[in-house]
Order: sequence, then C-alpha cells, then structure tokens
Amino acid sequence: MKIKPINNEKTFNENVLLVTKTDLKGNIIYANRAFMDIVQMNENILLGANHNIIRHPDMPKIIFKFLWAHLQRGEEIHAYIKNICADGSYYWVLANVTPSYGIKQKAQKKEFEIVGYHSSRRLPSKKATEIIKPLYEKLLDAERNGGISTSEKIMYGILDEKGVEYEEFILSL
Repeated sequence: MKIKPINNEKTFNENVLLVTKTDLKGNIIYANRAFMDIVQMNENILLGANHNIIRHPDMPKIIFKFLWAHLQRGEEIHAYIKNICADGSYYWVLANVTPSYGIKQKAQKKEFEIVGYHSSRRLPSKKATEIIKPLYEKLLDAERNGGISTSEKIMYGILDEKGVEYEEFILSL
C-alpha cells in the first residue's frame, strides 16, 4: 500500500494515547481505536501489516536504526515520529516503544524472552516539533546524499556536542 503524502497535518487531543502492539518483525497485532481513527485504517488493513505502512517518507532512517537497536537490546526508547495517514495527511507523535516479554519454561526455570513490541504515542509539544523538524530535514538530506552512515555521524555529533545519549536528548525537548 503506497500512500502519496500531502501537506496536511492532523492532530489529536493531548489526553489521547495512540497504541499499537507488534510481533518481533514489526507486524501489527493490535491497534487501539484512537490509532485507527487518526491513520484512517481499520483492523482489516492494519492487523498483520508491517508497522511501516504508516511510515512517512520525511522520516530519517537513522531514527529507526536507533529505535530497533534499543528494542533488540531489551530497552525502551522514546522517539519523535512523523507518520502518514491513509489520505496522505501526516501527524507527529512522541512515541514510547517497549519490548513485550513472554515467559518460556525451561526445565525448572522460567526465562523471559521478547515476543513483540508495544508503542504508546502522545501528542508532542510544539516546542519539541519545532526543534525536531529541521533536525530531521538535515538528517534526511544527509541520507539522500551520503547514506544512513552520514546521518548517523550527524546525529552522534549532535549528541556528543550536547553531552547526552539519544534518549536523554529526546526527553529533554
């Protein structure tokens, strides 16, 4: 499903949480009503689809590289994400993505393993998106001209300059 972006920003109430759950490969296994309403897609379209069905082309790939690296280490992560709706509109979120664990019984011992991921998204502050938008434009431009390694160098340069890790930077905005 290829969606053509249009320059129309959608928003939602600051008290609303947009929630999805995915399997290990990022395929959607749950979406709450608020999420379905903003993306304008129902369960028939979303369930089983890869979460990148709503990835906006303005999103730098380096952000998803950070996201997946954290999740695969069993760590939660926060990220500002621009998503696309079925009609091509877009919306911004501050996403909190965490691994979901299941219990695996081995002999006399319980082991925990990551079985999927859970994402809860809130409306970001205007201040944060004003900082993120030009940063993402810079990262995206770097990716177009030099690949993801170029945008990664820029992102790490910003983090080093500020003396923070990615998560600290995001939560400081």
